[in-house]
Amino acid sequence: MTFEQFESWAMYLCGGGLIIFMFFIVWDLAKKSKAGKFGTFILFGVLGFAIMVFVIKEVFVHLLG
Repeated sequence: MTFEQFESWAMYLCGGGLIIFMFFIVWDLAKKSKAGKFGTFILFGVLGFAIMVFVIKEVFVHLLG
């Protein structure tokens, strides 16, 4: 395994771990603040948008690279 392959795998694994951790943080925040269904939906919507932007960026990098 080359260093570039290791960096690529580490980025995807650590990025995925960060996304899962952010999911837990947002869920805990919504629960503790008693955000309700709509507030929880908005919080997870923003998190989903951030994840979607990350995925779109990776698709563009692979298409252009």
